Amino acid sequence: MVSDTGAAIRVVAIIAAGGQGRRLGAGTPKQLLPLGGRTMLERSIAAFASHPRVSGIVVALPPEVIAHPPSFLAGFGTRLRVVAGGVRRQDSVATAFGAIDPPPDVVVIHDAARPFVDSATIDRAIDAAVESGAAIAALPSGDTVKLAHDGEGDPRVATTIPRDRVWLAQTPQAFTREVLAAALAVGAQGASGTDEAALAEQAGHIVRLVAGDPRNVKITTPADLELARAALAYEQTGERHRGGTDMRIGVGYDSHRLVQGRPLVLGGVTIPHGTGLAG
Repeated sequence: MVSDTGAAIRVVAIIAAGGQGRRLGAGTPKQLLPLGGRTMLERSIAAFASHPRVSGIVVALPPEVIAHPPSFLAGFGTRLRVVAGGVRRQDSVATAFGAIDPPPDVVVIHDAARPFVDSATIDRAIDAAVESGAAIAALPSGDTVKLAHDGEGDPRVATTIPRDRVWLAQTPQAFTREVLAAALAVGAQGASGTDEAALAEQAGHIVRLVAGDPRNVKITTPADLELARAALAYEQTGERHRGGTDMRIGVGYDSHRLVQGRPLVLGGVTIPHGTGLAG
């Protein structure tokens, strides 16, 4: 991929893995939990390490993990660099962004807790960022969305939001270097956002939406982890993972010959006829 000037566009990925994942309640940072024989973190890094357009990766990890790094990190070689994450996601990303050398043209940011990201989604985010400066993968809402009133007690509906305008944000989120620098500068001045796109919006930039992937789920709760393990077990062996849902769907048929002297009953309904089913 080349720029308008003919120079190759340098793309670097930041893997946000600096959190503890306390909502999962595992006692271990969730990004290091096993998932189909590999950790979530390893799967997320591998998706970008194998992508032909990504030339480098910076991973933001909790300081205690950096002190005793998992052995699989060495397998990614010199393309990967590790930095200590901060208190907030935006702090971790800012530190990782500052560690990129030489400066990139495009930065792709991804949550380590989304271990099933695919190459096509990464491509869509990169392409849109090159064209527009900022882009995020997202899915249109399939549900009706209600906005609740502020206040304590039982929540009450304030209004119904038009569903066709609601998108559910995923990662990767991709930015040109200039847009991400502006977004992080807004954060350094006191702004806060749950993702870099929110900071880019506050910095005055338009963020494009590109098609995400329903399989690109974020693992946050024990139920999310169990479902992810069940899906992987079925994908790898064709067998249901213990604790998964034992449901099967199929199509079949039944046939019986017609005989004299019996009523013809189909679906519980008696049909006037001279013969009936011998079943």
